[in-house]
Amino acid sequence: MSLVNGRRKIQERMEMADVDSNYLTSLEGRLVFAIPKKGRLQQPTLDLLAGSDIRFRRENRRDIALVLNHDIALVFLPAADIPLFVARGHVDLGITGRDQVLEHEALLPPTEKSGVEEVLDLGFGRCKLQVQVPARGPFKEPKDLLGKNIVTSYDGLTRRYFAHLEEQAGLMNEDKSGRGQLKTEIDHASGSVETACALGVADGIVDLVESGETMRVAGLKAVDTVIESTAVLIKAKHPLNQKLVDLIASRLNGVITAQKYVLCQYNIERSLLDTAIKITPGTTAPTITTLEMAGWVAVSAMVESKRIATVMDELTACGAKDVLVLKIENTRR
Repeated sequence: MSLVNGRRKIQERMEMADVDSNYLTSLEGRLVFAIPKKGRLQQPTLDLLAGSDIRFRRENRRDIALVLNHDIALVFLPAADIPLFVARGHVDLGITGRDQVLEHEALLPPTEKSGVEEVLDLGFGRCKLQVQVPARGPFKEPKDLLGKNIVTSYDGLTRRYFAHLEEQAGLMNEDKSGRGQLKTEIDHASGSVETACALGVADGIVDLVESGETMRVAGLKAVDTVIESTAVLIKAKHPLNQKLVDLIASRLNGVITAQKYVLCQYNIERSLLDTAIKITPGTTAPTITTLEMAGWVAVSAMVESKRIATVMDELTACGAKDVLVLKIENTRR
């Protein structure tokens, strides 16, 4: 489906929802950017947009908002639906979980005309799609679940996972069409998947895990990881404005990099500089400036935030003075 037809469908949906006609007219010529409507990815996404100076006003919780300083329209959609809209060209760009992208592709494999392209790993929303079984049950490894009942919200990835296991074990039968027929029963649940084993509905589950605390409380343990996921920026194969897509990706990447690093500045004797540079090599190279005090230099370098306390200790030990750490709001590399 073309981007024009995709936009027309979005406009039809908004007309049915009684969206202000000004919004419908203003959508023309704008890059359509889908972001999560709710859930664990929404607030980090909004923070990322704010840090990238993508300014908008969402009125009355409407599902569309026009960006004030760029030709962009933001559309708020469930994270699970975003890969579908992007793949079919209904929207140009989207932020969702990699798990949702892979699930979509497992159900609807990409073609020459449809599909999504991953532009950028955004680094937040880390989780794992795992096979979980009762901690005190008889199942010790994934193959023990072959032929059993599995409950999941990720039908496509789960079927593909167990099809692979059954094929390896030589258990898969072919149906009349010549396709493999699963012996393992896969049932769908849209929520509270972790309760399925306790309720006797399933022998095992496949579900997203962040900290693992919910699964432990439910008396479950992981026996395998199907995929690992983070939030990603995805685009359609033929976006309306590739130059604007590149600009957005560059800005988002700048904010992400800034969140990972701090700027470390200090003064040190030139005779100790080689040792100090080994501690703070920077991302490319440190910036070195001669001071008015003879034999001394000022050094400035980006350092990973998670390492900064150790780096400061090492700099102090090697003779650095006036060690400062500054927050980086944004950057380009």
